[in-house]
Formats: sequence, C-alpha cells, structure tokens
Amino acid sequence: MNRRLPAAVALVLMLALAALVALAPEHLSPIAQERAAAGPAALPPFGADGRGRPLLEYAAQGASVVALPALVAGLVVAAASIFGGVVRAMGLERLDPVISAASEVVGALPRMVVILVVALVLPREWRGLMPLALTWALLSAPGAMDEAAAVAERLGGARFVEALRAHGYSGARIFLVHIVGYNLRPVLVRQGAEVMSQVVFLEIGLSYLAASRQDPSFTHPDSLMSWADILYLGYTALAFREPYDHAAILGLGLLLLVSGFASAIGRAARAR
Repeated sequence: MNRRLPAAVALVLMLALAALVALAPEHLSPIAQERAAAGPAALPPFGADGRGRPLLEYAAQGASVVALPALVAGLVVAAASIFGGVVRAMGLERLDPVISAASEVVGALPRMVVILVVALVLPREWRGLMPLALTWALLSAPGAMDEAAAVAERLGGARFVEALRAHGYSGARIFLVHIVGYNLRPVLVRQGAEVMSQVVFLEIGLSYLAASRQDPSFTHPDSLMSWADILYLGYTALAFREPYDHAAILGLGLLLLVSGFASAIGRAARAR
C-alpha cells in the first residue's frame, strides 16, 4: 500500500494553508476603485473585490479565522478516540455503560441547533469560532470513541494487552505503539481530519448566513474577512451577473483545498 502520494498531497495542502495564515494581514488594504473587480490577470494571484482590495487578503484572513479552532477541535476528537480505544483495550467494563449512555445522549442532540444555541447564549465578548469548534468537537467525540472502541474490541481487548505483556512488552509500548500507533491511528487521524474540515464548513456556513443578512458574524470580528465573503461575492456573480467569477472560482478552490487535505491525510494514515 503506497501512502507516500497522499502524504505528500496532505503536506502540500497543509503548507498552503499555513502560508495563507502567515500572510494574513491585520486589516485589509485601502480601497482602490481603479482596480475594482479586477481579475487575477490584472491583480495576481486571485483578483480583487468590488472596492479594489485583493482577494488574497480575504483568503488569508479567512484561513487565520479557522486554522486554530479547527486544529484544536481535531485534536480533541483524536484524544477522545484514543480514550475510547484504550478504555476498551484495558477491559474497564465499569466505564463502558457510562460511555455508552453519554454517547446516546450526545448523539441524539441536533448538532446545528446546539451550535446556534451556544452562539446566541455566549456573551458578545466571548463570541468566536473557538467555543463553537469545541462544542462541535464534543458532539462528534462519542462517534469517534465508539469506532475506536470497536477497533480495540476486534484486536481482542484486554486479552490482546495481556498477550503482549506476556511477551515482555512494557505498558508504554503496548498502548502507545501497538494500540494507538498501529491500530487506532487510522481512526483518530481520519476522525480528527473530518472534524477539522467540518469546523471550517461550519464557520463558512454561519458567516455566509450573517453576510447575506448583513449581520455581525458569530465566528470572527467584523474587522476580519471569512471565506464566506469570497463565496458570497461568487454567488453575486452567478445570481446577478456581477464581474466576480474569479471570486467564485477562488471560493470553490478553498473548499476543495480543505476537503482534499482531510481526504489525503486520512488515506495517508490508513492501516496496512
């Protein structure tokens, strides 16, 4: 099984996202009406908006909005996967009913309704993508834990651990290398990457809704732009024949970048 190609693709896409974050300006460039709606040829690499401001700055600020919350949410879900798998491998039967009950309760909650309630309940000074990303991660964690526990169960659970101990392996090697590294790795990497991409799409959806209604965003300060603003420009190009076709292409390209990263890193972490 060749993992080098998807790993290389994931690395390239990750570096592209990191470059956008590094290029993110604190404020957009001044308005320049002489280059309003300029295309990529007139203002490389992505063109300009209706006020002559580079769409590269939109893309960079949008990446800075989603990067850290998405990463934290992915790590939380990956940690939950590890916990679920290790609990099943250790044979801690007393925790299984508690985890199952929590999974059923959390799994029954409508995620978007919970996200909107959290967004509305939070004080204005606490509003941002991070609380919403953590909420989404907590709602996604039970499914990841169940899948990891199923993998550990297929290994043999506590019998697998005892067999390795009988061969003289230390606890650290058993759990960190054989259980997490060799067997749980595909689950925790894929689940973490999927939640990262879901947080990005969640931010885009909430920001697009706010932009369409001209309301303040729940996910970022008004001084920053989101990828949803690029997609909104692209929508106006398609719906009202405005000269923003380059914005639509850029917005779709950013979505493909995030989806491609999640898919590539999941394939790179596949089991043998």
